[in-house]
Amino acid sequence: MCQNMFNVIVSDLHKHYRIYRRPIDRLAEAITRKPRHQVYEVLNGVSFSLVPRQSLGIIGDNGAGKSTLLKLLAGTLSPTAGTMEIRGRLAALLELGAGFHPEFTGRQNIYLNASLLGLSKKETQEREQAIIAFSELEEFIDRPVKNYSSGMYIRLAFSIATSIDPDILIIDEALSVGDMAFQRKCIDRMNAFKSQGKTMIFCSHSMYHVQELCEKAIWLDRGQLRYMGSATETVARYENYCKAKKKPASEAQFEPAQASDAKDCHISLLCIEDSAGNPTEMLIPYADAVLRMDVEILKDGLLPRFGFGFLMPDESPLYGSMTHHDGISCGPYTAGNKITVRLHLEKFPVREGTYRLVGGVAENSGLLFYEYKIIGPVKIQANKGFGLLSCGHDWKIITQ
Repeated sequence: MCQNMFNVIVSDLHKHYRIYRRPIDRLAEAITRKPRHQVYEVLNGVSFSLVPRQSLGIIGDNGAGKSTLLKLLAGTLSPTAGTMEIRGRLAALLELGAGFHPEFTGRQNIYLNASLLGLSKKETQEREQAIIAFSELEEFIDRPVKNYSSGMYIRLAFSIATSIDPDILIIDEALSVGDMAFQRKCIDRMNAFKSQGKTMIFCSHSMYHVQELCEKAIWLDRGQLRYMGSATETVARYENYCKAKKKPASEAQFEPAQASDAKDCHISLLCIEDSAGNPTEMLIPYADAVLRMDVEILKDGLLPRFGFGFLMPDESPLYGSMTHHDGISCGPYTAGNKITVRLHLEKFPVREGTYRLVGGVAENSGLLFYEYKIIGPVKIQANKGFGLLSCGHDWKIITQ
C-alpha cells in the first residue's frame, strides 16, 4: 500500500531512559566519561501504521509503555531511535491537566492550550464560545483551573482538543473521568469525528470500549509489540494471556459509567428463569435458561441497548451479549414505559461453578450505561466430566 495513504507511520520506535543510582553519578559520568547508569527500555522496536477512518486501540499491562507511546506520538517526548510520520493536525488528551497552567483561568487556558495545538489567536477567538458551551463550564470559565475538579479539567481539555477540528485525535483514558451526560456528548463527538474520515488512537484498560470504538488494536508487553490485528482478535489474545496469569484482564473490565443525578431508566428486576418461567439461582449444564430484566423508562425518546453477562469469581467475563451486537433495535420509548427483556440461552454449556449475573441498559452507542445491576451467587449444578464447559457432542466409534 502506498505510504501516502497513511495518516500515521511509526517505524522501529525506541524510547530509553538512563537510570542513575545516585544523583552524583550523573555528574561523575559527565566528568569521567565512564558509564554510571543503567538503561531502562520503555519502548523497543514498535512499528505500525494507520489509514484515515481507522481507529487504533492500545492495550497492555501497567508499565507496558502505552502512555509513553502516546506522548511520543503527541510530540511531548522525543524518541531515542526510530521514526514517526504524522500527517495532519493532531490533538491529544493525555494525563490530567497536561497543557494547562494551574494559575490561569479556564478562558486563559483555552488560548494557551489552543496555541500549543497550532491555532492562531483569531482561530481560537472564533471557537471560544463553542468550546465553553460544549464544556458546560460557563459559570467557572474565569476561575483558575487549580480550583477545578478532575471532571472539569477533562471537560475543558476534551472541548479544546476536539474543537480545533484535528485530523488525528489521541485519547489516554481521559473519558474515565466525568459524569455520564458529558461522556455521552464525548462519545457522540468521537463517533462524528470517525464518520468524517479522521483517525483516532485510544488507550484504555477497558477491553469492552476498545472493541467497540476501535477497528484495529496493538498489544504492548514490556515495551514491545506483542500482537497487532483487529481489535477483537487482539483483545481476545490479551485476555487469554491475563487469564493464564490468574488475574482479571482489566480492573475496568465491566465498570460502566452511571449517571449520578437524574436517571433515564431504572432496572427494577434482574433474575434467571428456568424453562418453565420460574425464578431460579441454579442453572443446569446444557439445559435452556432465560435471563430476565425489567426496566422502567424515565425519559422520553430513549433508544437503549440491553445486555446480559456472567462474571467469574475474579471479575473477568464468562459470557456477555448485547442487543446491538445481534442487530436488535430497541425503542424509542417514552417515560412510563415498562420493558421486560428476556434472553433465551439455549443449552447453556458451562459445566459447574459459581458466578454473578450482570444486566445493563446502555445508551444508543452501547458504550455508556444508564444503569446496571448485578446479582449472585449464581450456581451451576456440577455434572460428570472435567473442564469448564459441557458441549453438545456425538460419539462415533468405528472398528475396522
